[in-house]
Amino acid sequence: MVKKYKPTSPGRRDGSVIEYKKKLTSTKSNPHKSLTKGKKSTGGRNSQGRITNWYRGNGNKRKYRMVDFTFNKKDIPAKIETIEYDPYRSGFIALVLYKDGERRYILAPQEMKAGDTFIVSETAKPKLGNRLPLANIPVGTFVYAIEMKPNGGARIARSAGNYAEVVAHDAGYTQLKMPSSEIRKVLSTCWATVGEVSNEEHRLVSIGKAGRARHMGLRPKTRGTARNAVDHPHGGGEGKAPRGHKRSRTKQGRPTGKGQKTRSPKKYSNKLIVSRRKVGKRR
Repeated sequence: MVKKYKPTSPGRRDGSVIEYKKKLTSTKSNPHKSLTKGKKSTGGRNSQGRITNWYRGNGNKRKYRMVDFTFNKKDIPAKIETIEYDPYRSGFIALVLYKDGERRYILAPQEMKAGDTFIVSETAKPKLGNRLPLANIPVGTFVYAIEMKPNGGARIARSAGNYAEVVAHDAGYTQLKMPSSEIRKVLSTCWATVGEVSNEEHRLVSIGKAGRARHMGLRPKTRGTARNAVDHPHGGGEGKAPRGHKRSRTKQGRPTGKGQKTRSPKKYSNKLIVSRRKVGKRR
C-alpha cells in the first residue's frame, strides 16, 4: 500500500511513501553483514573527474547489498528467510538460505514471503520463484531476471514490478514481450525466474518535495532552453527563443526519446528484435 501524508506542510501535501511495515519481514533488521560492503558515490563523475552522468550528487550514505544475479547454485533447494529493503534498487530483496547452509541475497519475487521455497534447476517446475531455462517455460508465463547470454547473469526485467512475457518458442530462440512493449528474441538456453519483481507500487510514489530528491542523490535539473548556446543545443537566443531544430536533442546533440526513434540503425542486436517498442503518445 502507498501511504499519503497529511498536508501538514507544503512539502508533505503531495508526498507519499510505500508502507514498508506491511511489505517487509522487519523494518528494523540490519542486512546480513557478510553480504554487504561499502560503496563510494561517484557523483556522476568519471575517473578524470568529468561529469558523465548529469544531475547526480549528495544523497544519504548507503550500504551496498551484494545481490546474486548469476544463480550458479543449481539443484539445491532454498528457503526465503527475510524480505528486505535495498537502497540501491526499487524492488525488494530476499535473504535466502540454501540447503547446504549458504546464504545469498536475491531479487524478491512478487507474492513470495518468508518461509517459501524455490529451486534453480533445469528440471524445475515453472512455478513462482523457480529459475529454469526459457526453453522449459510455457508460453504466456511471466518471467523476470532474464539472461541475455547463457551463464551471463540476469540482465532484463529487474526493477520493481517488472516482468517479461514468454510469447513464443522458435528455432532455438524464445520470443519475449519486454516491459517496454518490444518483442525480442533471446536464446532458449538462457535462464529466467518465474514471476514478477516485488514492490509493484513503487511507480505510484510521489517524492513530494525537492529535499527528498536530494536525499536520494538527485540534483536539480536545468532545462536546455534556459542555458547558453555553448552549453546545450537548445540554449541561447533573446528571451524565450525556439529551439531552432526540428527534433529535440540532448546536451550531446543526440535525439531525445520524445516520440522519435533513438536506437542506432546499425546496432548489433537489431536482428533479434521482432517488434519495435511503442513510443510517445501511441503507447
